[in-house]
Amino acid sequence: MKSCDHNIKRTLNLVNEMIRVADKGDIDREDTGCGILYGVLRDAAYKLKKLAEQERENHIQKGWWNEEPE
Repeated sequence: MKSCDHNIKRTLNLVNEMIRVADKGDIDREDTGCGILYGVLRDAAYKLKKLAEQERENHIQKGWWNEEPE
């Protein structure tokens, strides 16, 4: 896998973890400040995920993307 593709894949893994943290944090929160924090984290994750997925699609269209085990 090319380095640029590897970094996109890592970004997608990272945003999925950000979403999991936001969901768990929302369940466990005890005040509105934490709710705001996890809402911002979730929002940022979805924005980054959309960008990374678009870039992955661009690489697929160019024939660069090669899904190989890491």
